[in-house]
Amino acid sequence: MNGQYRKNITPGLSVNIVLKQDQRTGKLTSGIVKDILTNSAFHPHGIKVRLQDGQVGRVKDIIAK
Repeated sequence: MNGQYRKNITPGLSVNIVLKQDQRTGKLTSGIVKDILTNSAFHPHGIKVRLQDGQVGRVKDIIAK
């Protein structure tokens, strides 16, 4: 699923995100969404979220269960 639309993301979802320091390399970090930080319905680089471990980044992939 697409991480650019806020409606696709809910707390508790497994996602792959790109952290701010990894934007150049595109390295993905996986985790569980705790908070959604982007207020707009769409963001071209991905919706910004906070994972349960406290890391913040933009959603690239939503991991299907």
